[in-house]
Amino acid sequence: MRRASTKRPPTRKAPTEAPSGTTPAARPASEKTAIFRFFAYSLLPLMNVLARYRVHGLENVPAAGSFVVAPNHYSNIDPIVIGLGLWRSGRMPRYLAKASLFRNPVVGALLRKAEQIPVERSGNSRDGVGPLKQAQDIAAAGHAVVIYPEGSLTRDPDGWPMRGKYGAVRTAMDAGIPLIPAASWGAQLVMPQKTNRISVFPRKTVDIVFGPPVDLSDFAGRPRDSRVLAEATARLMAAITALVEDLRDEKAPVERWNPTEHGQTEIGRFDDSH
Repeated sequence: MRRASTKRPPTRKAPTEAPSGTTPAARPASEKTAIFRFFAYSLLPLMNVLARYRVHGLENVPAAGSFVVAPNHYSNIDPIVIGLGLWRSGRMPRYLAKASLFRNPVVGALLRKAEQIPVERSGNSRDGVGPLKQAQDIAAAGHAVVIYPEGSLTRDPDGWPMRGKYGAVRTAMDAGIPLIPAASWGAQLVMPQKTNRISVFPRKTVDIVFGPPVDLSDFAGRPRDSRVLAEATARLMAAITALVEDLRDEKAPVERWNPTEHGQTEIGRFDDSH
């Protein structure tokens, strides 16, 4: 088994902040609403104690309008990491979140206020038609929607992106909005892949990168059948994997991990053998 590298990308990466005098006027003032500021001010102090964050590719995040962000998924804390990156861009993320979180009266009320999207993890629907319709509705309102194309934590033993599902590309294609690949690396040092335990010391470094939009123009006018969706998803996963390779400074396996070929489930509690 390969040992994942902890190398960090060279300083030639994109700057962490957009050039002054260009983006502030373009950003909608309403993005950082009270509910998002509540989440940010509740989480950011702890997150900044745990790690420092180097955000690259902010120029690839649309200043206004809707888009889909499709990141890799390798730690239970990496959604917060991606949210932190989007916070720095000035855009506020809407996630597909586990429906069980919405059943808590307090947490559920906060998530609904922030327009997060409940998803039942029963496994009965490969792509979650209901939640994706809600994601498209939110995108139609001009917001950013984060959809993890892997659907769950990667089962690849070295943390590389595994086989993707169709939800992210279908949402972007149906809504006619940009599909932004994203990646982070280092969150597994804060919260290891198979646990919810947080490592506080020493302070870690986490890199976050937003890539250029995935070009889906050649799919225009073609039917949304499984062949088209699979081809578009493979293109997306290749873009995400390339970003992860840059962050890790190593090459991913030629063949992407497929959980079903290894007797693994893609939903529920992470387990190497099921």
